Amino acid sequence: MAVLLTLFILNRNIQFIDVNYLVVSIISVLVFCFFNFRKRAKCFAGDVGSIGIAFIIIFALGKLILATQDLTYLLLLAVYGVDSVLTIVHRILLKENIFKAHRKHVYQLMANELNLPHVLVSSIYTILQLIIALGLIYCYINKWVYFVIVLFVLSMIYILFMKKYYYLHTEELFEIS
Repeated sequence: MAVLLTLFILNRNIQFIDVNYLVVSIISVLVFCFFNFRKRAKCFAGDVGSIGIAFIIIFALGKLILATQDLTYLLLLAVYGVDSVLTIVHRILLKENIFKAHRKHVYQLMANELNLPHVLVSSIYTILQLIIALGLIYCYINKWVYFVIVLFVLSMIYILFMKKYYYLHTEELFEIS
């Protein structure tokens, strides 16, 4: 939702995509949230739903980047991107098969090992991504400086979080064995 809303805001000035594409996508996500943004989801879309919305967002983001020739808009994916990339790096360092299922993302550690409600974790990710995106649009510093600062700060948060809480995941692995 954070990315779609940001794309909608950007489209008002840049007009890189038909506004109806974004409106329908936002409405779709709102309907999905009506059934799923709660403690017990009413309808679970799983990977198919995630991949579907990812294609919608990547298409719109790609159109924005092509229209502006500005790669800093990749920051619209910064929160999930940093979590995903650094989790892959972490798993490579642990000599794990990165193509096998796991529960090592920050999101998963927060929800599973720290027992934070999924709705709270999703809200944290959404708000953080929205703040980053709005900063990209309205911040008066150079976009590339902002880009580097955001990626550095998110990476440090990831590393510090993993240093502090990753042991909870390893303890759970030993209990399962």
